[in-house]
Amino acid sequence: MIFKDYYKILGLENSRTTPEEIKTAYREQAKKYHPDINSENGFSEDRFKDINEAYKVLSTPASRRKYDRMWNSNVGKKKKFEESKREEGSIFSNFFNMFFGEQLNKAKKETEKKQKLPIKGENIETEIDVSIEDAFYGQTKKISLRAQNGKMKTFSVKIPAGIRNGEKVRLIGQGKKGENGGKNGDLLIRINIKDDKKFALRGIDLYTDLCITPWEAVLGTKVSIDTIGETIFLHIPQGIESGEKVKIQGKGYKDGKGGRGELIADVKIMIPKVPTKEEMKFFVKLNQISKFNPRTN
Repeated sequence: MIFKDYYKILGLENSRTTPEEIKTAYREQAKKYHPDINSENGFSEDRFKDINEAYKVLSTPASRRKYDRMWNSNVGKKKKFEESKREEGSIFSNFFNMFFGEQLNKAKKETEKKQKLPIKGENIETEIDVSIEDAFYGQTKKISLRAQNGKMKTFSVKIPAGIRNGEKVRLIGQGKKGENGGKNGDLLIRINIKDDKKFALRGIDLYTDLCITPWEAVLGTKVSIDTIGETIFLHIPQGIESGEKVKIQGKGYKDGKGGRGELIADVKIMIPKVPTKEEMKFFVKLNQISKFNPRTN
């Protein structure tokens, strides 16, 4: 092994020098031996490589300390500096590789390793709308998406019974292709449960309108009301008012634990927009005899 005197290469007298002095010396030597300036001198290119090599080692505190220890233990102050010629076409000398070769080889191996590692493809996300009843019972839907090659591809999406609004169905391996043998990504379909004319879904509770007549509200009655999959009869108490809510346990949406939420009926008292003559007579008579005034306490 031939050791190079990096301090001498940079034009420095000894190792007792500051980082700023090393940087200044490097700039002077690099300018002096730059191949563009000394293109006719074959030695200048090799010298320029040595200058860069020396600065690379001495400008880093850790590598400089390592260099100084090796120089003192193997060469010493009394030993004459001996410089070796580079092999034509080589980038780093053997001496230089003692400092950086291992790191460079390790980095190269890590890069090659990463390039060969299997990489999973990206996931693709989309969404579809479904009705409350389809989500309640479960349903298989067909969706068509444009693939990476520009062609349309159809997928069958099995929606599990009782899926919650905003949950996603995952189709394994239907996303973008993986690299280096990696698995394909997945296709994620967000399920949007849409309200309809009958029901509105809020969490696991279903809301519906319960329209009754003024006389039904006064007298009380029993009415039929639709739930998912059946019709039930509901008792309306006397004196119920618009805006009150009647709750029916266990007739809402699935809770994921084998039970169901509530069906909440929002009471709305309706009047005939075009009453008959007989109805008008009763309303006139009621107006005459009733002392009820909702605008007073």
